[in-house]
Amino acid sequence: MATGPMTAWQLLAFQPPGWGGALLTGAVTTVAISLSAFAIGLVIGLAGAVGKLSGSRPIGFLLALYTSVIRAVPELILIVGLYYAGTDGLNRLLMALGLPPVEVNGFVAAVAVLGFVQGAYMTEVLRGAILAIPIGQIEAARSFGMSPMLLFRRVTLPAMLPNALPGMANLWMSVTKDSALVAVVGYQELALTTRLAGANTKHYFLFFLAAAALYLLITLISNLVFHWLERRVRRGQRPMA
Repeated sequence: MATGPMTAWQLLAFQPPGWGGALLTGAVTTVAISLSAFAIGLVIGLAGAVGKLSGSRPIGFLLALYTSVIRAVPELILIVGLYYAGTDGLNRLLMALGLPPVEVNGFVAAVAVLGFVQGAYMTEVLRGAILAIPIGQIEAARSFGMSPMLLFRRVTLPAMLPNALPGMANLWMSVTKDSALVAVVGYQELALTTRLAGANTKHYFLFFLAAAALYLLITLISNLVFHWLERRVRRGQRPMA
């Protein structure tokens, strides 16, 4: 007995032949890639900001070169370059050392490249946030004999967070969208899952609309989290007009 066309609810069902479960899995993968890349970018950015403000000319030059080049080259080119050219170069090096070749996982490549790119932007965000701290606070801490690590933990970090969070929130939103670029290396996250669902069912509009709703949900939840964080780090400060 012939069956009629599947309804939208059937297509979006969590169980096969519906694609709802696959879309949710893709959304979770997108968040995992974004969180991992954001964490790497935060570590690189913090080190980069401190390095740029250290006063060392060689370090400052290298970091300026890093931030300029990375922000100029599209993430898509970087992902493809690391996954294909980087893997080939790594395997050639391993062969020269008499070691077996390796295959770079798409998830690892995506996280590494996106984190490296995030680090360049995060460097400038955190550098600006540190520069916004009144110099008197830093000088007062030094006059009490605080070590550099204690000064950073007790003074610099709490003072810079209110200034850095808006920029960090923007970078988080950016990396959630940039995570769709990992589809070029065949790693299945939300964007690639959406295209596969559309290609298999020919209901492209429905699935791209569902994907847009999931991205919007991620953004709304992220906004709530960053709003809560900003309220916490601004406790005791006078509300801005």
